Amino acid sequence: MEIPYVVTPRKDTGLINSKIAIWLFLASEVMLFGGFFSAYVFLRIGADYPWPERALPVIPGLVNTFVLIASSVTVVFAWASLKLRQWGRFQAYMGFTILCACVFMVLKGIEYNVKFHHQALRMTDGAVVEGHLGSELKEGVDPHGKIKEEDYALDHHGNKIEEDRIFVDATSLTFSSLRYHKDWVEEILKEASSKNAKVTLASEVKLDIEKNGKIEKGGKVFAAGTPLTVEILAEAAELHKEARAHNGKVRTQVLRDAWDEAHTQYPHKADWEISDKVAIDPVKLEGKLATEVPSLAFKVEPAVKLEFKPRDVKEGPTQSRLRDDTVVEGKLLESPMKFHYVDAIDFRYLALKAKEKGIDPAVAVEKSWILANSHEIKDAWEWHKGQIAELQKYLTEKYGLDKNGNPKREPTFTERYRIEWKDFAAKAEGKPRTERESMPSFAEQIKGPDYEAREEKHTFPHLEVPREQVAFSSKFAPAWSTYYAIYFTMTGLHGLHVIGGALVLAYYLFFGKKMYLSNPEWLANRVEVGGLFWHFVDLVWIFLFPLLYLM
Repeated sequence: MEIPYVVTPRKDTGLINSKIAIWLFLASEVMLFGGFFSAYVFLRIGADYPWPERALPVIPGLVNTFVLIASSVTVVFAWASLKLRQWGRFQAYMGFTILCACVFMVLKGIEYNVKFHHQALRMTDGAVVEGHLGSELKEGVDPHGKIKEEDYALDHHGNKIEEDRIFVDATSLTFSSLRYHKDWVEEILKEASSKNAKVTLASEVKLDIEKNGKIEKGGKVFAAGTPLTVEILAEAAELHKEARAHNGKVRTQVLRDAWDEAHTQYPHKADWEISDKVAIDPVKLEGKLATEVPSLAFKVEPAVKLEFKPRDVKEGPTQSRLRDDTVVEGKLLESPMKFHYVDAIDFRYLALKAKEKGIDPAVAVEKSWILANSHEIKDAWEWHKGQIAELQKYLTEKYGLDKNGNPKREPTFTERYRIEWKDFAAKAEGKPRTERESMPSFAEQIKGPDYEAREEKHTFPHLEVPREQVAFSSKFAPAWSTYYAIYFTMTGLHGLHVIGGALVLAYYLFFGKKMYLSNPEWLANRVEVGGLFWHFVDLVWIFLFPLLYLM
């Protein structure tokens, strides 16, 4: 049976089936992205912290805009070529459209990669540090000098030790039987082995276990001094599960017996009336319960320095807890965040909170931990204040004063309290702030600063931040702020639309010849529908680009 209106338009609407379907689908897409755009605007207007402005590189976003516009033009040319029965031209135009989609996704991938390797830190006083964490250097190596590959400290695997780690001088470890993470256990054992330390069971553990429906007293014994292995934890976990299952059945049966007794004693009362009379009798549980093993404690001799990622551990002075509920007893060692390159300092949040408290923001900034503990950043801040003073003078001369004697135009909040990498570069090269926009190369405008090339002029400060000064740290990922959560959500969803649309158009290009030879008009209609979706993808980006990149 032939489906009607696949090639021939309906007389009442003048549309074929697929075109009606794509318009209905695009209507739902408009509501989806419209909701995202509206949410973004309301969140930005109501934000209680300084919203990131021009935080994304404009050049790749601008290039991608022109790339999508060009692809929207060529997809129309591809459709027109089919209408004119010019298969060769259709291939060329459609191939160029797909190539544009690939270029778009490559640039977007580069942009994502930069964000996922860029570190941000919010300090306890509200100041924000942005930059890159290096790898730990061996003792005696000057971080400001020329760093060689052999200057980096290595872990027991031979890998560079990353900076953002929390170090604990572990003396004992208590593992949760059910939640321990096997990979972490193996890492701890490797680290202990590299230091010739022993991790052994702290004390003897005797278990009453259930066998053939009966409780066997002391049926399983973990002897004190037993070395830690993954197998021991797995066995403890299995015993714990069996004990919980058995004990659950026993308690359930005792509770049922208690209800039966209550019903016998109060035959004419409802359950809710006698619920306070029903309870498990501990006497009836004696000798019937197996020993549950929620955890096993091991001592570490001698103490071993263990390292953990900040997201994996809740550190404490003498006791730390991992995400799998492993308790690490031992002294918390110095675990500073070491920025090998600081490419931005942001005092806006600090200044905003000071202003809310009635404190002069400039005074609050001067008292920040960063300026008190880094002469490099202090020098950059003094230079920055001089540049802002020059900018204030220029704006006053150009726009004049109002009737109250106040300048009509002043530097923005962001200009006053944020130092960006271009500012650091201008200072290092002895140029005024006004010339910073002409300094980056094309590659730097896409991928960010060339840190190694600018290291010779000590462009970017180095900074060590003690762990007690760290309020929150993250890469420029969704966890960092609402802005980046929305950015990755909207651009990621849009990217999926680009990939999906490109795959459909590629199918028409590489597998459409048979359809073209049998019914060219049918293929033309399909390409037209695919082109409508592609235009929508382009339109969404035209809204996304100014909203996220320019505002």
